[in-house]
Amino acid sequence: MARLPRLVIPHQLHHIIQKGNDAKVIFADEEDYTSFLAWMGEASRLFKVAIHSYLLMPDHLHLLLTPSDETGLGKMMQWIGRHYVPYFNGKYQRKGTLWQGRYKATVMEANQYFLPCSLYVESNPLRSNLVTDAVDYPWSSYQHHIGMKTNPLITDHPAYWAMGNTPFQREAAYREMMAHGLSSLDIKILSDATMKGWLLGSDVFKTEMAKLTARRVEPIKRGRPRKSINVSK
Repeated sequence: MARLPRLVIPHQLHHIIQKGNDAKVIFADEEDYTSFLAWMGEASRLFKVAIHSYLLMPDHLHLLLTPSDETGLGKMMQWIGRHYVPYFNGKYQRKGTLWQGRYKATVMEANQYFLPCSLYVESNPLRSNLVTDAVDYPWSSYQHHIGMKTNPLITDHPAYWAMGNTPFQREAAYREMMAHGLSSLDIKILSDATMKGWLLGSDVFKTEMAKLTARRVEPIKRGRPRKSINVSK
């Protein structure tokens, strides 16, 4: 079966996952993390892609972003790879691809999914037992979202601004949401949508987005249509 093209819709929220080949390390020391972030920031400016949240783990990365056109996201990821992969291979005397295939991506309804997906991204070090508090992990946007430091890579999403009228209110509300955590079902829904490339949102949102792309936004439903339930007495 032919592989579907990646789902990209301008001005919509996208979640990106890129894994290391064979689950191997893609960031081995501080210089690797800072070099990648520098190239990511430059690429986001070059190709007009707003970055709202991110996480760099030793063997994979997550990005939450909004592209301004249909091609900017792909160009951004390619540009980063053209700079980071030769740097990494040269530094560690290795050859070949660094990534496990092409990056995974999907579109999400921002009003409903930005906050849970941002928390899902930034809480990954907790779930992986790398830290006991997300604030202690330096390679994510969490410190920015709780006001610990301003991160120039981040363009705050409107859904984040809607959390409060002042920075203090937004930061406190975000910190409280992180402390509350996500359910295992929430995590599965967010992960599955991105890994499978299917749009995540309400039926109304799916209908609206389907008008903006020639690619299917959800799987073809299999089997016979379900019979309607007769509730008459």
